[in-house]
Amino acid sequence: MIQPLAYVHPEAKVAPNAIIEPFAIIHKDVEIGEGTWIGSHAVINEGARIGKNCKIFPGAVVSAIPQDLKYKGEYTLTIIGDNTTLREYSTISRGTEEHWKTEIGSHCLIMAYAHVAHDCRIGSNCIIGNTVQMAGHVTLGDWGIISAFSAVHQFAQIGTHAFISGGSLVRKDVPPFTKAAREPLTYAGINSVGLRRRGYTNDQINQIQEIYRYIYLRGLNNAEALSAIELELPPSDERDEIVNFVRNSERGIMKGPGGNDRD
Repeated sequence: MIQPLAYVHPEAKVAPNAIIEPFAIIHKDVEIGEGTWIGSHAVINEGARIGKNCKIFPGAVVSAIPQDLKYKGEYTLTIIGDNTTLREYSTISRGTEEHWKTEIGSHCLIMAYAHVAHDCRIGSNCIIGNTVQMAGHVTLGDWGIISAFSAVHQFAQIGTHAFISGGSLVRKDVPPFTKAAREPLTYAGINSVGLRRRGYTNDQINQIQEIYRYIYLRGLNNAEALSAIELELPPSDERDEIVNFVRNSERGIMKGPGGNDRD
């Protein structure tokens, strides 16, 4: 299934039923899983590990060396899960010795011209919109969505099921289950539409909403809010995930509607 005008290094491991279109370039130390399609003029560099049934559209560049002056040629990887799509001219850098790999989960969609920098960790079922620019060491939880034209600061953490509106500048951490919008980036409610689509019950959604009232709407600082949440609200997986995310945030979480920093 490798077209005659494609270049595939003899040491690359390509599944027999993968499709490599003309003018695609597959370097050595690359693994491509079953059913994956690599479009014309895509470049798959050393250290790429691409899963099954992925689609890599024309012009995409996977596992390029990091745009990081600290990178000294160390052996690192780019790992992409099954059923993930990289659209035209998206670019994925491989890791540095900080994390040793850049990871993208399964069932993700990385749209055209998006950039995922070195050592980023993207969960499964994520969507990264057109031209989104992610700096190094960013973490995006499962089911996270970053809308088009957004830029994400290095080391930022974005929680599971978070939704970031188009054109956002993400300088602070974005807690799970939330919507983020405006400039500077501000809490805009919980991602109730996305949660319902993914099977969350009304009771679960209401509890998540109540947790964020403590964090953003009651005039409490983070320490006070987390203590009150643990003392007054019933335990649940969602409660613990939110509390742990906020407590462990190193950059501080995004502002509340009143505009106060949440460090």
